[in-house]
Amino acid sequence: MKKQILIADDEEIVVRSCLRILSAKEFDIDTVSNGLEAIEKVAEKEYDLLILDIMMPKMSGMEVLQRVKETHPDIDVIMITGLNQIETAVEAMKLGAFDYLPKPFDPEELEMVVERALERRQLLQENVNLKREVSARYSFENIIGSSPPMQNVYRLIARCAPTNSTVMLRGESGTGKELIARAIHFNSLRKDKPFITVDCASLSENLLESELFGHVKGSFTGAVANKKGLLEEADGGTLFLDEIGNISLSTQAKLLRFIQEKEFKAVGDTKPRMVNIRLITATNKDLEGMVGEETFRDDLYYRINIFPIEIPPLRERRDDIPALSFHFLKQFSKEIDRKVTEFSGGAMNLLMNHDWPGNVRELENVIHRAVILTSDSIIRQAHLVNILDMQPLSGMGVPRTNEELKRIKKVARQKSVEDIEKLFVLSALKRNQWSVTESAEDTGMQRSNFQALMKKYDIRIRGKSTGDSDNGS
Repeated sequence: MKKQILIADDEEIVVRSCLRILSAKEFDIDTVSNGLEAIEKVAEKEYDLLILDIMMPKMSGMEVLQRVKETHPDIDVIMITGLNQIETAVEAMKLGAFDYLPKPFDPEELEMVVERALERRQLLQENVNLKREVSARYSFENIIGSSPPMQNVYRLIARCAPTNSTVMLRGESGTGKELIARAIHFNSLRKDKPFITVDCASLSENLLESELFGHVKGSFTGAVANKKGLLEEADGGTLFLDEIGNISLSTQAKLLRFIQEKEFKAVGDTKPRMVNIRLITATNKDLEGMVGEETFRDDLYYRINIFPIEIPPLRERRDDIPALSFHFLKQFSKEIDRKVTEFSGGAMNLLMNHDWPGNVRELENVIHRAVILTSDSIIRQAHLVNILDMQPLSGMGVPRTNEELKRIKKVARQKSVEDIEKLFVLSALKRNQWSVTESAEDTGMQRSNFQALMKKYDIRIRGKSTGDSDNGS
């Protein structure tokens, strides 16, 4: 799309000169001869750049600059000045002008300052778009799931996000604790500041301490330079400590001091440093039990457990499985460039009744693999059984409640029907030398209905689809 530029100058020779210099570029350029017309043009059309003469009739360039910056602060403005107006031009830059050009100016000067202004505007716009995209991605309204347990999570996010309170996210691995943490951050007053994640489970004690608090040169072997810690990197924003139950008692003590005093010391340093952060922690461990076993400090536990949020495992929010499954199906179909659009009834039943020990992360991985494996637009039960390395009913365990018994019986009935249907189709095809037409006649079914059963169970003849010729030749 062409960049939109407005030139406002009452000297026709200056306007013609600007047009000639910029004509080699693919710009859409409008011109006006006074300040009032410039204001009217800006109100009518969206411009990327204004080139304004300081001295113009009806309204000066300085007045135009002030008005434009009030109504369209994102538009960059270049001022054109006479030799005796340099001080005024400097004042214009204080009011928000991007740069100024003294008359007479060389063509190269104009080209350079215009290119710099447009490059800056593009970078700023990309940054704004990125922030909008990130905010939209982590808006808690966009987290997948409408089940009652997730509705409760949304209510808690909405309550705590606008505050600076410390939040503890509790839940099994794969439930989406980091996604919830990001949702809290990007719906808070700190959303334009850093969000820093620390995986406490993947770092050794010494490395975690150095990563968190930073270190000074020479504080240990390999510390060849000063290093800023992640606490400082997160200043003004949010620090997310994932799997906080994995940190050592020694590091717990230093973290507790930071939370209490709002200050810390880098490894090997004697001077305390202060930062302003919001702390969000997450764990899949029983911290109360660890406190009882004296492997987690009770004083730290009470400091970080100010606003706890329990993230339910997927088996406790089965109503969300279809929405999550279709979300991942759409995502990976686009990523892999496959037109996979639906699940068979048997496949969805299998997804709904699996216990998902790996939670949402496991479901995401399963759908990803299924999209790769399927050869048409439908993910079927056979694909998922192979991926999960299980029979459709295994992994469900012995029912403990009447509701679980009803659910398993329903799946068992569905599985029995599907097994019989599949055997019915295969037997008919074998009896009739794999002729679809003859098999349909032999069973008393219409050919289209017999083909539908073949498609349902992904039964193909010599590698061909159900729409190919009967004998596959």
